[in-house]
Amino acid sequence: MSKISRIAGAVLGASVLTVSLAACGGDSLEKGKSDSGSSSDTDAGSGSGKKGSLVIGAAAFTESKVLAQLYAQILGNAGYSTSVTTVNNRELYEPSLEKGEIDVVPEYAATITEFLNAKVNGAKEAAAKPLASSDPAATVAELKKLAEPRGLKVLDVGQAVDQNAFAVTKEFAEKNNLKTLSDLGKSKIKVKIAAGDECEVRPFCAPGLKKTYGIDVAGIDPKGVGTPQSKQAVKDGVDQVVLSSTTDGTLDSFGLVVLEDDKKLQNADNLLPVVNAKDAGTPEVAAVLNKLTATLTTGDLAALNLKVDAERAKPEDVAKEYLESKGLLTK
Repeated sequence: MSKISRIAGAVLGASVLTVSLAACGGDSLEKGKSDSGSSSDTDAGSGSGKKGSLVIGAAAFTESKVLAQLYAQILGNAGYSTSVTTVNNRELYEPSLEKGEIDVVPEYAATITEFLNAKVNGAKEAAAKPLASSDPAATVAELKKLAEPRGLKVLDVGQAVDQNAFAVTKEFAEKNNLKTLSDLGKSKIKVKIAAGDECEVRPFCAPGLKKTYGIDVAGIDPKGVGTPQSKQAVKDGVDQVVLSSTTDGTLDSFGLVVLEDDKKLQNADNLLPVVNAKDAGTPEVAAVLNKLTATLTTGDLAALNLKVDAERAKPEDVAKEYLESKGLLTK
């Protein structure tokens, strides 16, 4: 989640290798990042290997690890020998994907588009001419233009999306008749946002809320993006809005609800697999992963994240349970 505008961070990161991959908070695709920059391999224990072996890449945060396990297990079920490699950030795993050291990676459409935009065209040009938008199809079309010359194949984009989400308490929403961010803007209520301090300048956070929705942002309470402290501050009424993500499964436990981004301020960070075209670009691999992509919803992903983060379940266990529940494992 990441996850800056998440896009602004992706542009910067391709230039100086310090990308922040969450839309406003720098929180998503570098969650759990260590200082060493190292990567680690974990055997997914999946597959007969009759159809060859595939290495699935994961970034070092819960959601990416869960997705990688979903990919590994469904491909293993299809006859591939699979393993999962956890790499701390996109600057490390994307070149490995191009080289074929990693075969498959779960990605976010808008973020990977702007990452490659900066890599191909330079950070300055990418910042001036972003290629991602709130339209998933248009974003993926631009992504394919950037990815295919680099030996990458972009598979189907799904409905599951991990974007910035702005939440308020249920009581605050009911009292002020709020369902959308437009409603909040029309209410003329001054709000303080619990977020990272960078929200003050990131285009998909405070500036975007002001410009697109006319929301009266009185200030930023720098308690972090989607942290328990930020959510508690809103629950306690210290702040009125918290910046989190659409796949945050803990909002309900704090009594919080997301206001709909009805004017599509956020870019289309819908989930999709990106694969090394030479090693994993077969129609069969695409068919297997596309079936999973078509099944997975934003709500599903939030629930899976919650099981790992709150219930301390293992990513491989929640992935297996999900795939079995959806009839995606045939044995």
